[in-house]
Amino acid sequence: MPPIGPPQENPRPSLPGDRPRDPRDDPMARTGLPADDPTGAGGPSYTEPVDRPAGQREHSGEPAGRDTPPRAQPDASPAGDRTAGGGGADEGAGDGAGDGADGGAGDGPRGALGAPAARREGLLKVTGAARYAAEHPLPGRAHACPVPAAVARGRVTGVDTTAALVLPGVLAVLTPGDAPRLGPTDDGTLAVLQNSRVPHRGWCVALVVAETPETARAAARAVRVTYATEPADVRLRPDHPDAYEPEEAGGGPGRFELGDPEAAFAAAGVRVDVDYRVPPLHNHPMEPHATTAVWDDDRLTVYTSTQGGTTVRSVLAELFGLPEDRITVVGEHVGGGFGSKGTPRPDVVLAAMAARRTGRPVTLAYPRRRLPTVVGHRAPTLNRLRLGATADGRLTTLLHEVTTHTSRVKEFVEYAGLPARVMYATEHLRSSHRVVPLDVPTPSWMRAPGEAPGMYALESAMDELADALGIDPVELRVRNEPDHEPAGGQPFSSRNVVACLREGARRFGWDTRDPRPAVRAEGPLLLGTGVAAATYPFQIGASTASAQALPDGTFVVRLNAADIGTGARTVLAQIAADALGAPLDRVRTEVGRSDLPPAPLAGGSSGTSSWGWAVHEACTRLASRLAGHSGPLPAKGLTARADTAGRADADSPYARHAFGAHFAEVAVDTVTGEIRVRRLLGVYAAGRILNARTARSQFVGGMTMGLGMALTEGSTMDTAFGDFPECDLASYHVPAHADVPDIEADWIEEDDPHLNPMGSKGIGEIGIVGTAAALGNAVHHATGIRFRELPLTPDRILTGLLSER
Repeated sequence: MPPIGPPQENPRPSLPGDRPRDPRDDPMARTGLPADDPTGAGGPSYTEPVDRPAGQREHSGEPAGRDTPPRAQPDASPAGDRTAGGGGADEGAGDGAGDGADGGAGDGPRGALGAPAARREGLLKVTGAARYAAEHPLPGRAHACPVPAAVARGRVTGVDTTAALVLPGVLAVLTPGDAPRLGPTDDGTLAVLQNSRVPHRGWCVALVVAETPETARAAARAVRVTYATEPADVRLRPDHPDAYEPEEAGGGPGRFELGDPEAAFAAAGVRVDVDYRVPPLHNHPMEPHATTAVWDDDRLTVYTSTQGGTTVRSVLAELFGLPEDRITVVGEHVGGGFGSKGTPRPDVVLAAMAARRTGRPVTLAYPRRRLPTVVGHRAPTLNRLRLGATADGRLTTLLHEVTTHTSRVKEFVEYAGLPARVMYATEHLRSSHRVVPLDVPTPSWMRAPGEAPGMYALESAMDELADALGIDPVELRVRNEPDHEPAGGQPFSSRNVVACLREGARRFGWDTRDPRPAVRAEGPLLLGTGVAAATYPFQIGASTASAQALPDGTFVVRLNAADIGTGARTVLAQIAADALGAPLDRVRTEVGRSDLPPAPLAGGSSGTSSWGWAVHEACTRLASRLAGHSGPLPAKGLTARADTAGRADADSPYARHAFGAHFAEVAVDTVTGEIRVRRLLGVYAAGRILNARTARSQFVGGMTMGLGMALTEGSTMDTAFGDFPECDLASYHVPAHADVPDIEADWIEEDDPHLNPMGSKGIGEIGIVGTAAALGNAVHHATGIRFRELPLTPDRILTGLLSER
């Protein structure tokens, strides 16, 4: 990749609509906004000193209006650590995608990049004006409801639709014998109603279309399906005879080995050999997966809840044998995804099939109870960690061996072993995966796939090693800081995990901690604190974008990005305003339609990094055109376009990652077994921040999800039925407000010139990575008992406490 950095500073070009400039003018007077609201968001004021001392922070990362004392800079880093220096964090995906990566290019008005601008679509959402996938009332719209398979394995021998078709308002019932035929696909989860096979319970075996959703549901219950059942295997175990090593895991080899880790472990002076288990976890976005599809002759339009409309269009083109220019995918508002909407799910295919069969617009909205079986889940992981070290705490070997499951429909590997290839210096390393194909629903991406369960296991094992050595857990991590990526051997583009640990320890008051476990108590409550590091890779893809200057003095930025609730519209406008040298209120962003310039999906914390580069480049080119233009603009304005292919997606000689540190304090009730989290602190090093408000929101959201992973979330596989009993929010417990009393997220300044023109990394997922380990380590510190299976529910805690009596 060529060097990336801010462009040469040029005078701000004249903008259409400007009046003659008077040097005595307040530069913000021309925006029509109050002088204390330079963001153009109309929200709480944000001002920034014109002359800022070198090294001073540009933003606090705290909520607008919260009074906080100035923060001291992180402690001087020990040898081998790179000092922090320039920005904050970037929102990459959400659950995959994120919304604010701070940019550093351009010389626009102060307050555009980094400012806590309010989300532009916020008012639409809170007033109900934002329209989601199932909320497009097209004339003649019908509704579809799938019929799920009632067996874990077998084939359909008959589908009796008689009782369903006689119900008033039923339009059609699609079955494997008469459903429209689809083209070939690499994603077996989308090959619905194409044959009689039942690969897992919940697989779609018929589809009812009716005038109303109520009628469709009633008719789906009336369909009678008969099966030839076969023995099903749904239980994951480490000694499963069908386990195999995948060739690839998370874009890297399924197995990586450096040196002789087995011999080094046998020779180590201090050894830790432990197992950690993470159960299946489920994506439960506020908006369940839904699609409204309509055909106009041979043209297909789908309104769908997706993290990537460009991908949906290309997949539908293959399945339905259409040129891509005859398909329009609309996803202007998406109510969350957490990875489960990163690629198409069966709802978009079934809705299109139903619309083609009936000739009517059709909406299919999955009920929440169906999500665990049809939209993916985080596969369970069995993690074996072996750490060997010298008496002074230097790792001599690290082995992380992961066993997980996949379905027989499509291989998906929960690549939990990858963080071990990044985090700690050692001459002997093994990171490997084994996958067991089972008769289960297909797992898929869930926020921080691989890193979330992998770092839980690794950081818990590091805490156990610290106990065995009698070394402070923060200090143990510092002593094993690498000067290059252990697996790849590349230099880090930036790595400030030690600075995060030091700053977090300072702010948390770690130096006052009594390291002895089970010594702090308040009546029946045992108190403890814990720490864990965090990492997430920097990922970026090629994108296109256009920028247009209009005669009325406004600008429009267009690209097919996805705003999945993270504020992408807002931060892309901030990037544009910065590159154009324009006030933020003059910039409008259009996203979420496939007829806009193509853009990659919102996933892997790569959204803003990818889209922002294209937006920055298009706006920089437009500013140059404006600077050379004289006279009024033409009626259609001026337009510039950018395509970052070959540059944004080029290989880099650097290992590029975001890092962080989590600190937690818990109280464990010895009577009820309940764990109450008193404090959570996250400190991150993730490049520059684009929007302080949305960045903090992304960090806190990830940390809250990590809290749920540690304490409340988890499901089980019913071996008799091959399904997840925890299929709604009454049985699958996500954290509520009462579970999150005090969460603080902040970042250190980091200047990394090897990323993109904004200097930003993704932050949509790093907040969840390490949080569960910090909480588990705090519970151990409180109780003196090491719990190695999540979630840490009261029954597990009480069982552990009683076993120690």
